[in-house]
Amino acid sequence: MHKVVERGTKSLINSRIKRKSFLNKIVHNVDDLIPHFQNGMYIGWSGFAGTSYPKVVPIALADHVEKNNLQGKLKMNLFVGASTGPETEDRWAMLDMIDKRYPHQNGHHIRNGINQGRIRFSDEHLAIFANELIGGYYTMDKPHGSKRTLDVAIIEATEITEDGCIVPGASVEDEVSNAIANHIVGFFKNEIEQGRLPKNLLPLQSGIGSIANAVVGGLSRGPFDNISVWTEVVQDTFLDFFDNGKLKFASATSLRFSPAGFNRLFNNWETYQNKLVLRNQSISNSAELVRRLGVIAMNTPVEFDIYGHVNSTCTFGSKMLNGLGGSGEFLRNSKLSIVHAPSTRPTKSDPHGISSVIPFASHIDHPEHDIDILVTEQGLADIRGLAPYERAKVIIEKCAHPIYKPILMEYLETSHSLGIKKGMGHEPHQLDKAFKFYTNLFEKGTMRIDKW
Repeated sequence: MHKVVERGTKSLINSRIKRKSFLNKIVHNVDDLIPHFQNGMYIGWSGFAGTSYPKVVPIALADHVEKNNLQGKLKMNLFVGASTGPETEDRWAMLDMIDKRYPHQNGHHIRNGINQGRIRFSDEHLAIFANELIGGYYTMDKPHGSKRTLDVAIIEATEITEDGCIVPGASVEDEVSNAIANHIVGFFKNEIEQGRLPKNLLPLQSGIGSIANAVVGGLSRGPFDNISVWTEVVQDTFLDFFDNGKLKFASATSLRFSPAGFNRLFNNWETYQNKLVLRNQSISNSAELVRRLGVIAMNTPVEFDIYGHVNSTCTFGSKMLNGLGGSGEFLRNSKLSIVHAPSTRPTKSDPHGISSVIPFASHIDHPEHDIDILVTEQGLADIRGLAPYERAKVIIEKCAHPIYKPILMEYLETSHSLGIKKGMGHEPHQLDKAFKFYTNLFEKGTMRIDKW
């Protein structure tokens, strides 16, 4: 087992790797791992539905292939729980690095490779895939003579426990997620003080991913009791919520626990069995029930614009990410609709290359009329009852990253001034400049524009 870390993070790594005998296996330069990968290997990745998948090693392998013109010469058989991210498996497909792929994928290049016959793909039921993989159904033609199902497993982890167990990426909160959670907890406290919410809040709906996990974790540590949940998916942090006695009951359609979470559930089944019910999605996502129950909906989008329009599905307005899921039913019909996202995301050349707060959303799944609260680690924007210009100022001030705040404010003020002069000042845009963040990203690898 090798662990890859960046330089300058020794104290952080020491605190994350609790099994000290593993510390001498740390690899500081990812390129040192490249020789361990050979053509025809059977490779397993962690990950499911775009979360907890490895990035550093797969990207380094792709860089190695591209730099050395090894397209088609270093091809592997790839096994992942479900889909990952475009910067990993889809780039591998583009570089002709995938021979076989199981059991689910999501990406333009990999779809093309499958349909053109370059990638052998078997579409399998996710529930039975793990057992069939362990049983050797997909690896009977392994050429290396090894009886192991996989040659190499690459797992994204944020901690190694004292007994050597791996804590997966999506199960752990980070500083950004915790900051978002703290803003939401603070907002709920104020709503209770103002008499707009009861002390036990209202039924909660939460999406999936690290931010959603952190929000639920923050609520479980907050001053709220007798909480109820009406949602689609229950994750690991809900178990903590149950265990501290603050979560009274949860209704969902599916359980998205880690292996440790499922063990915890089954080992304490008598504790949880009367606190949890699974319903058909036509009931869990029913617009009528969501509205009647007064659900508080919390979901993570791709991006949102300065007027409060939210994109949950299509990056750059065109490329499908994962899909709408249940966010539409919940955000439109909830008592309180909350969207939360990191203020920026990295690109290859800029750690803050993509702003989640943009002038004009490239694709709109949830219009301004359906959104009440927008949150990033920078702050929380309460846009209830505000006119578009007021909304925009609050969203920029509270949610935008400091790098992008002056850029967005300049766009807003110029648009507002021009709009008023033309008698078009209600929700003004400069259509010749509204999408400049995207064009600059394509051309220069960052949304940080030099000037409008």
